Amino acid sequence: MQTYLRGKDMITTQDWTKSEIDSVMEVAMELKRARAMGKPHAHLRDKVLAMLFFFSSTRTRSSFEAGIAQLGGHGAFIDSTTTQISHGDTAKEIGEIYGRYYDGIAIRQCDWGIGNKYINAVAEASRVPVLNMQCDVYHPFQILADLMTIIEHKGDPRGKTIAVSYAYASSYQKPLSVPQSLILLMTRYGMNVRLVRPPEFKLMPDIVQQAADNAKQAGGSFEIMEDMDEGFAGADVVYPKSWGCWMTTEDEAESVEIGKKYSDWICDERRMSLAKDDAIYMHCLPADRNIEVTDGVIDGPQSVVYDEAENRLHVQKAVMALTMS
Repeated sequence: MQTYLRGKDMITTQDWTKSEIDSVMEVAMELKRARAMGKPHAHLRDKVLAMLFFFSSTRTRSSFEAGIAQLGGHGAFIDSTTTQISHGDTAKEIGEIYGRYYDGIAIRQCDWGIGNKYINAVAEASRVPVLNMQCDVYHPFQILADLMTIIEHKGDPRGKTIAVSYAYASSYQKPLSVPQSLILLMTRYGMNVRLVRPPEFKLMPDIVQQAADNAKQAGGSFEIMEDMDEGFAGADVVYPKSWGCWMTTEDEAESVEIGKKYSDWICDERRMSLAKDDAIYMHCLPADRNIEVTDGVIDGPQSVVYDEAENRLHVQKAVMALTMS
């Protein structure tokens, strides 16, 4: 176990060694066990986390705010519109100043082409760890929770097959951060990772190359498929969710029209039957019900979405405890 992670940023899991991520899993399991048994674990007493949101949230705000409180500290929720950011406060100023007020800075900024650069700029100026609550490129805490959930339900991930698949949704052009972070982390754990998507819904080329390199180093595999049925066939884990065709167009209306061509990319009972009998269905939530996934699947016996959502709390607490102590 790695015991000195104080001050380390969590912007992407790629910046952490596998041993360091193993340490996060170990601490997360310990903290989950402690909470289940009602054991106090105020490892961050009197510590304060700034939680700066440019985008709304259900799970992320609640899990970080509850998590820092359970660790004995306090979470300061900051809506970006209530700050002077729009009037001139730069990323450097946020990093410099919040880094002096707080013991950690967590940021959600998902604007395409802006979010990740902004978070890195804050981190460069900050004297305290910066935690990425989701940007346009990465969603590290969701994917750490996903890894924890796979370990709990399937054991050692090595050699297991996961289908990271596009699914149609009509709500909005969602970020690439979840599928990109999934293919990056699961390849590092020796999984056989299938990226399943229509041709217009590519991910960033450098991320795809990193995933392929990870797979080669870890002894797993990485392949790209354009048929949802083929991607689900024989899989141990299926993770179908919507993302925008950002690599094809940044125009919202054009993206909507492209997406309509793939409205049959839904996770339904027929597709689940193509996966292994004991396959698990995962989704970061919120899901567009009966568009992205049927009620029968998301509410069915193979769905682990609520375990997955709970594990956001535990992995975030683990990273905060390791980096902010």
